[in-house]
Amino acid sequence: MKKEYRVKKSKEFQEAFKKGQSFGNRQFVVYKYEKSGQAHFRIGLSVSKKIGNAVMRNKIKRYIRQIFLEIGDLVENEADYVIIARKPLAEMDYEETKKSLLHVLKIAKVIKRKIQ
Repeated sequence: MKKEYRVKKSKEFQEAFKKGQSFGNRQFVVYKYEKSGQAHFRIGLSVSKKIGNAVMRNKIKRYIRQIFLEIGDLVENEADYVIIARKPLAEMDYEETKKSLLHVLKIAKVIKRKIQ
């Protein structure tokens, strides 16, 4: 994922937490922070040590980035999304993770049109 598509600074995460809307299910919490005039969406990932070791946490982050690569053209551009992973993700494979994340994004009305 390119640098301009990432939320990296602590200040940007805190801004999304305080001013953004949150949506969630058992596996994810998604904070949506609208930013008008932004050319593309940005995502920030938070995967706690409670979920597993470094290998497991990095695997989950790779899954989430790959999902956004696949659905990137369907996602609203003028917003930052902070995604917090929860413990049940440790036992899930890629397809289950994708289904769960798409579910939360639909609840948040992030996806512009229906996915086949």
